[in-house]
Amino acid sequence: MKKFLALLLTAVMALSVCLTASAESLAGTYDITVWVAENAVSLTEKQIKDFNESNTDGIVFNATIEAVSESEAATQMITDVEAGGDIFCFAQDQFARLVQANALAKLGTKAAEAVIAANDAGTVAAATSGDTLYAYPLTADNGYFMYYDKSVIPEEDVDSLEKLIADCEANQKYFAFEQQTSAWYLASFFFATGCKSDWKTDDEGNFISVNDTFDSPAGLIAVKGMKKLVDSPFHLSSGSVNEFNSGAAVVVSGTWDYTAAKEILGDNLGATDLPSFEVDGKEYHLGSFNGCKLLGVKPQVDAVKAAVLHRLAQYLTGEKAQMERFEALAWGPSNVVDQASEAVQANPGLAALIAQAPYSVPQGQIHGSWWDIAKVIAEDVKNAKDEAGLQQALDNYYDKIASLFKLDTSALLFVGAWNGWNNADDTDTYYLKDGSVTLEVPQSDYMGGRIVTPGSWDSDKGFLQVTTGKELIQDLGDDVGDNNIVFLAPGNYTVTWDGAAITIAAN
Repeated sequence: MKKFLALLLTAVMALSVCLTASAESLAGTYDITVWVAENAVSLTEKQIKDFNESNTDGIVFNATIEAVSESEAATQMITDVEAGGDIFCFAQDQFARLVQANALAKLGTKAAEAVIAANDAGTVAAATSGDTLYAYPLTADNGYFMYYDKSVIPEEDVDSLEKLIADCEANQKYFAFEQQTSAWYLASFFFATGCKSDWKTDDEGNFISVNDTFDSPAGLIAVKGMKKLVDSPFHLSSGSVNEFNSGAAVVVSGTWDYTAAKEILGDNLGATDLPSFEVDGKEYHLGSFNGCKLLGVKPQVDAVKAAVLHRLAQYLTGEKAQMERFEALAWGPSNVVDQASEAVQANPGLAALIAQAPYSVPQGQIHGSWWDIAKVIAEDVKNAKDEAGLQQALDNYYDKIASLFKLDTSALLFVGAWNGWNNADDTDTYYLKDGSVTLEVPQSDYMGGRIVTPGSWDSDKGFLQVTTGKELIQDLGDDVGDNNIVFLAPGNYTVTWDGAAITIAAN
């Protein structure tokens, strides 16, 4: 039934985005639900009130504003699209699975043209699958740069990774830059040398190919630079500015940490773009991912309601609304006019992010397994004894990337502590072949897992779908989180999915 509804919504969505209704036909009062971050609830209420008063089409929204974080919105949407928010904000790394779940309405031609013209290219790419726009850019502030302690780091050293490492070691201060714990940050070394990992999806959001050049001569230069940092005894694989309280002199983080960093260091706080590293006499400026928040419209059965929701979405992501969010919440705008304003340019954190922007790479749609595969590189680099070891680290990475497109995505995979949360598991052990899998759940602090399509982190099959055997698992109640199945005790279990429900039996 859910699949049928999704297909119906998709068909209606195609009609709604082509709707050319007159202002008179759009007039009316519409009851809608809007999901935004908790700190944006009050401002969103004001902005919708402003829309009601300013639009000339007779559109009035009776909006219920609910606090749902950008990281949780996608999980809740794919669990039950029909019950989800009509308009919702989400982090860009959730985009692909929302498209796959038919939880995003396509933008019409004119709306897409307006979005492309008004926003920076990176955020437009983040909202695009195939050649189709599925969401509206909301911010462009999810990137990273360098905070530093001016009392330790001389201004003339901030552009050199080698000098920064030397300053930290001489003063016995830490250089906090996530490497072994985050692919998002370690990619900066590869982007510095021109490497790329570009993933291609079809119009349904399915990953179909990748152009990845990490395992290349340029990649070898990157890991040579990385090794200088991870081999330092004063390197911390951390991205928290709280490390300044623990003896750090450098922390790589983002705008979300500016207030906390300022409270700790006061006038000694410096913020700037990332440094360069040197290999064989040539300098390479560290790159970065840049990311964003997006705003989605849920597909609607009522084509007129769909049309007015897109009107509201355009308003909430427009130049005026984005500047209001910057002024009230310090969110970095994706709108190019707002980005160029004196107020945005004068914000120290955003100024550092903008300085890093020429060296940044838009975070497009990335296969969910990549994050776990890539973060292993830094540990392999740290353990490498010579150049051959560095090359082996890249070869290991490439082999894992290549295997992703060999996965059996026609079956489901039960991923959890029992297989190291490896959602690209290429064995048959944890696959629900013919709808059933028998697995051994070991004793651990968290005996949970989720049923996914191999290689992805979608979790629309879990606790909520269990009809038999609930006495064997933790009762998550209304707080389903990622819809995981959490066993109460270690043991052997048979889990069966019949296309509508999950049954669990102890063996």
